[in-house]
Amino acid sequence: MSAPLEVKAHPPLRDARIDDDVFADMRRENLARWPTGSGVDFEAALERQRSLPCHKQLAWVMRRAVEEKRCLTQPRGGFGTFALHKTLMQMLDRDGLADIVPTTTDSYTRNEQFHLAQKGIEESERLGRSLLNGYPLVNYGVEHARQLIDAIDKPAIMLTGTALPKLTGEIGFAGGYSGYLGSGIAYTTSYTKELSIEGGIRNYQYLDRLAAMYAEHGVELHRRQPGFLTGTNVPPCIAIMTCVLDALLAARQGVRNYGLEMGQTLHLVQDAAAVSACRELCQEYLCGLGHPDVFTSVTLLHWMGAWPQDDAQCAALVAYGGTLAAIAGAASVTTKSTHEAFGIPTPEANAEGLRITRMAIYLARNIRLDTMPEFRAEVDLIGREVRPVIDKVLEMGEGDVALGTVRAFEAGVLDIPWSPNRFVKSKVLPARDADGYLRIVDPGLMPFSREVMEIHEAKLRLRARRDKIAYGPDLAVASVYEISEPVATLLSDKWAEAVRA
Repeated sequence: MSAPLEVKAHPPLRDARIDDDVFADMRRENLARWPTGSGVDFEAALERQRSLPCHKQLAWVMRRAVEEKRCLTQPRGGFGTFALHKTLMQMLDRDGLADIVPTTTDSYTRNEQFHLAQKGIEESERLGRSLLNGYPLVNYGVEHARQLIDAIDKPAIMLTGTALPKLTGEIGFAGGYSGYLGSGIAYTTSYTKELSIEGGIRNYQYLDRLAAMYAEHGVELHRRQPGFLTGTNVPPCIAIMTCVLDALLAARQGVRNYGLEMGQTLHLVQDAAAVSACRELCQEYLCGLGHPDVFTSVTLLHWMGAWPQDDAQCAALVAYGGTLAAIAGAASVTTKSTHEAFGIPTPEANAEGLRITRMAIYLARNIRLDTMPEFRAEVDLIGREVRPVIDKVLEMGEGDVALGTVRAFEAGVLDIPWSPNRFVKSKVLPARDADGYLRIVDPGLMPFSREVMEIHEAKLRLRARRDKIAYGPDLAVASVYEISEPVATLLSDKWAEAVRA
């Protein structure tokens, strides 16, 4: 009963708001694709959302966080049965002190293989342990979603990791989830092989139109864009390009509360500059294209690349990630645990990661880098990297963001490193320079200026000479695994060995 990746007989792709009559037909078709879709009643969903206290409404909570300059904590997490997932959510809320409680869906749900998710549920319930890598939200339906929301005292967000958000979004919003992470560009280029960029954009136009429809009836939901992309070494400029374009696409559908995400680079100055530049550039283009009333918050995620297997190193990454997010001025940080290298963490380890992060945020309170010359220089460099690409995308689409995005990916003007999607060139290669910044060793076909690429090359050649690595792809590959290396390799004491010899 799963649906095809792309709906048939579409009109030409445009970024324009979906007409009400057309959207009503789309919703009827969507909700009929799995039996639990019949449990979605829009009037009841509105009443459900209105009944939530402010502190359980993520849109309100994110606005308060930005206003108060707070950095909120939010983990990931999901288990394959209702009972196990409810226990997890409660533990993250109460023991982990999470400010935002997640529901990560399983891989079958992400790919709309609901019949396989059902088999996973049945086997998990029979054995009393989760055989799925997340919560099958669609299969359990609206009523179970309501019970999950009632079991916690924080706002809940759907973390679905999918380019196919339409049914999960309907059921989750109807149950009381007030946030949804995902976007047409970011998730299509990161998580799918065969789905076209156009198909992914259309799918999220549906979700954004749905969120806007709630807003039109007085219920503000929080939509969020996952700019961490392929979870590898993603330079801030590439993450921010997708943030800007996905935000514009959402705004065209009527979304007015939109979060922006980036994975941490693990360089304090670069991460702080990235948060500032992301906020400034997104507002610059939103305002410039007629959307001055869109609220945008910025979230940093704990390191998204390969993790070490040593608990002490992992604990350092967790604590440092909280420090980075706090000093950068991020509105929230998505946390990990010391189990990251081994798989899905236990609820206890997940909660521990939250508390470590929360303490780090407290210790780093009110520290900012805004007056540092290095910070200002990096913010300026990011702007010089992002603006020419976004401007070219808008030019290629003749002002239409959706059309320009598709054409830009076809031409390689937009690109994502190590993307699995066959509609992405994936020629751009990042690498870490001698000072720990993420730079671009090969721009592929992206239209960076000669002056910008000279800065990147000069800094990367210093790293190549220092570590005796060939300048080019080898430098990019070495950077992928760097953080997962044992600490004795990362911070060698060869000088001591030489003295002893």
